[in-house]
Amino acid sequence: MLDSGTSTPHSNPQAASEWSARSIRPIGAYALQGLATWHNQLVTMDAIRGYLLQVNPLSDNTTILNSYHTELFIEATGFAVWEDTIWFAKGKEVYCCEFGQFEPQLFTVLPYEADGIGIWESTVYITSQKLGYILIYERQTKRKITQFPLPGVGITNLTVRDEELWLCDRTEETVYCLDRATGEQKFSMLTPFENPTAIAFLNSTLYVSYAGEEAYIRDNPNADPNLELTYRDRTFIHPLHFRHYPDERYTLSTGYLVEMSYVEELLPLDDVELTDLEWRIALPTETHRQKIRSVEAIGIPFTEDIQDGQRVAVFQFPRLKSQERQIFGWKAVLEVRGIKYQFSFEDVEQSPELPPEFRDRYLVDDDELAMDKPAIQQAAKEAIGTETNVLRKMLKIRNYVYDRLSYGIKPHIDSPDVVLDRGVGSCGEYVGVLLALSRLNGIACRTVGRYKCPPFADRQNVPLEPDYNHVWIEFYLPGYGWLPMESNPDDIVERGPYPTRFFMGLPWYHAEIGKGISFESLRSQGIPIGDLMDLSIGDLALNHIRFTILGELPPP
Repeated sequence: MLDSGTSTPHSNPQAASEWSARSIRPIGAYALQGLATWHNQLVTMDAIRGYLLQVNPLSDNTTILNSYHTELFIEATGFAVWEDTIWFAKGKEVYCCEFGQFEPQLFTVLPYEADGIGIWESTVYITSQKLGYILIYERQTKRKITQFPLPGVGITNLTVRDEELWLCDRTEETVYCLDRATGEQKFSMLTPFENPTAIAFLNSTLYVSYAGEEAYIRDNPNADPNLELTYRDRTFIHPLHFRHYPDERYTLSTGYLVEMSYVEELLPLDDVELTDLEWRIALPTETHRQKIRSVEAIGIPFTEDIQDGQRVAVFQFPRLKSQERQIFGWKAVLEVRGIKYQFSFEDVEQSPELPPEFRDRYLVDDDELAMDKPAIQQAAKEAIGTETNVLRKMLKIRNYVYDRLSYGIKPHIDSPDVVLDRGVGSCGEYVGVLLALSRLNGIACRTVGRYKCPPFADRQNVPLEPDYNHVWIEFYLPGYGWLPMESNPDDIVERGPYPTRFFMGLPWYHAEIGKGISFESLRSQGIPIGDLMDLSIGDLALNHIRFTILGELPPP
C-alpha cells in the first residue's frame, strides 16, 4: 500500500470516525431510491410505498416521517434535504416541501425525467440520464445557471459536500467525485454491490443505498414440484470506504478478505501413463487492488516457479497411471478491493511510443488470434477509423466488439475470425477478438483471469462456487503501465452493452491470476503434452473452485 501522504484531504473521510462494515436494512423497506441526512440523522425514501424513513444505523429501527402523506413520494426518484425542506422529483417535475407540512411546491419542469437532486445553500443540482447533464439552478429565482455533462451512462443520484458533487451511477456501479464549481471529475470508485440508487454523507462516512431483486428457491406446497424459482425485493444501505491515490491515478474502494481454493481431482477418462509429469497451475498475483496474505498446498506439496513475472505452482508426478487418484492444488487468502483508474483522453494525448520489448511480445499472434486473416485485419481498421488516441482507440475497439457480438457460453473457443462471423462468443472468445483488434492497432494487450468470486458480499463464511471460469484483458498505457478492462458484457444486458462499464477498473470479486501466461499447463519429460499426444487437462482431471468471503476489509 502506498504511503498515506499521497492521499488528498478528502480521500479517506472515515479516518476520524469509527469504521463500520455493517449493512443497514430498514425494516419494512422495499426499494430505497433516495438518501439524505437531517439533523444528523439518516433519512431514506422508499419509492414503492412512498415512505420517508428515519433509520437508526446501529439497529435498523425505522420510523415513518410522512405517515399521512405517503402518496407524494410513490414512484419519486430524486430526494434531498436542506435544513427542514424536502426536495424530490416525480417524472419531469421537481418539487419542494417542508417537513411536517408536506405541501409540495413546484420548483421546475424538465424536458425529460429527473433522476437525482442535491442542494447546497442557494444552489439546486438535478441529474437527468436522458438529458445527459447535471442541471444547476438558483434556488430562490428558479433560474437555470449552467449545466455539466454526466460522467457515466446510467441513472444517477447525487449529494453535495462542501466544494464537491458526489454521484452514484446505477449502471456503471460507480461513484464519481466532481468539482462543484466546474464539474471536472476528481476521481471515481466502484461500489461493492450492484444497483446503487442513492448517496449521502453522515458524520464523514459515505453511505450508498442499493435496490434490486434477488432470486431464491421458494417451497410452495401448492406447486408441483414444491420448489420453485421466484424473486424478492432486496434493498439496503452500506458504507462505502475508499482511498484515492492521485500520484498513482487510481482509487481503491470497499474490499473483502477472501479465501480461494483451486483443486484438481485426478480422474483420467482413458488408459494413460505419463512419466516425469510436471503439472503447472498459476497462482494469484500481487497488484494495487489484490494482496496475498498466504498460499498453501492442498493434497500434495508443490514447488514455486516464476514465469514471465508470474508465480506458478509446480506439481511433480514421477509416473502417472490411469488408476491413480489424487486431489491437489492450492488455497490462497486474498485481500481484494475495487479499483478505478483515472485517465482522460487529454492525459494520454502525448503518450510515448510503445517500448520495443512490448511490441515483440504483446503485438504478435501468440494464441491463434487469426491476425493474418483479411476479415480480422479489415475489422481492426473499421473499429478505430482514423483515431490515434490510445484510450479512444481502446474504447472504440471495445464498442465495435460489443456491437458485433452477443454473449453466449460455448463448449470450446474458436478463433476471432470464426467468432466475428458467427456473432456470438463466450468471455474467452471476446478476449480473443479484443486482443486481435487491439494488437493490430498497436495496443499492447494481455489476458488476465481466471475466476470471479460469486459477488455476494453479505454471504460470508460459507463456501461459494463460481458457475464458470472467466478471463478479461489488460491494455498497456505507455508511460504508465497496465490498465484492466472487463472483456464482455455477460453481467448486464438491459439496454446494454455499455463500453465504459468496468473500463480501467475492476470490481472486488475478480481474482487476478496468471497475467499473460497459461493458467494451467502440462509437460511430460519437459515437452508440452499437446506436442506428445491428443490429450487435454479435462481428459485427466476435474477441477473444483471454491471461494469463502471471510469479512469486509478495513478502509484502505
